Order: sequence, then structure tokens, then C-alpha cells
Amino acid sequence: MTDATPAADNKRLTFARVFWPSAYVALIPFVNWSFTWAPNWTLFGDVTFNPVTVVTGLVLVFRDFAQRQIGHYVLIAMAIALVLSVWVAGPQIALASGIAFAISELVDWALFTFTRMRLSSRIMLSSLIAAPLDSLVFLYGAEFVRAGSFTLANTVMSIIGKLSGAVVVSAIVRVTERESADQQTA
Repeated sequence: MTDATPAADNKRLTFARVFWPSAYVALIPFVNWSFTWAPNWTLFGDVTFNPVTVVTGLVLVFRDFAQRQIGHYVLIAMAIALVLSVWVAGPQIALASGIAFAISELVDWALFTFTRMRLSSRIMLSSLIAAPLDSLVFLYGAEFVRAGSFTLANTVMSIIGKLSGAVVVSAIVRVTERESADQQTA
């Protein structure tokens, strides 16, 4: 049995308002830092792959949840994370990350601001557009710091990781949308 009192709902809301933005701020420098040292794996022949590219999708998932909690203030959270990235991963990786995030955030902001689609649909469309752009820009910038970053395998795995995360977030949000619609009709 769950506690469905207004106080319990308020505690859950307060926790979510703090958790998702905080996790988002922590995840960006962690992924950027990981990208500077994680070894490239040779898949076959000359095709190399950095395993960190798979988890980069988590950043966009956490961004979606953080944005849901704090709206456009997510841009402040991103700026804080990029400052931390300079400290833990260096200015070049932070610059590549910042430019990539700025592009994907602009796409995300435009879709969330100007479209009337359901949230779950906006999340998927935003990711379909932003994930490839974000991956290409970041990996291209990272190539200047760490040779072998801008490869087809890294690009594809980064996009797949981001889109996989978007599918999960979109599905979770879709369930919430259905529950909310069912409560309104009841």
C-alpha cells in the first residue's frame, strides 16, 4: 500500500525536482571525464569503439527528466556541468561537449516550445533529430583531444545509446500520460 497523502506527493515532487537536475549535472562531467581515459576497443580490423559512447544516451535521458522538473532552467544546470567538465576532463572536451549540448538543447528547446505534440512524442522526435547532431559534433571535437574518437563505430553506438534512452523515457512518459488521461475521464 502506498502513501497517497498530499504530503507524500509533495515529498516525491521535491525529491524529483532535486534528483534529476543534480544527476544530470553530475553525469555530464562524469561521461566527459570517462571519455578521456576509457580505452578504445578494437572490434575487427581497424574498427575501434569507445564503450563510453553507449552510456552517453543517459545524459539525454537525464536531461529530459531534469527539464521536466525545472523547465528551461535546465540550461543553467548544463552550464554548471560544463564548468565541472573543464575541471575534470579539460577545456577541449568541455568545449566539444558544450557545443554538442548547445545544438541538441536548441533542437530540444524548439520542439518543446513550439510544438503541441504530447510530451512522449516530443521526446522521441527531439532525440531523433538531436542525437545524431550531438554525437557527430562531440566526437568530432573529441578527435582533437583523443585520436580515434570520431569513428563510424563510436558515432553509431553513441546515436544508438541516445535513441535507446529516448525510447525508454518516451515509454515511461507515455504511461504517465495515459494514466493522467484515464484519471481525467474517470
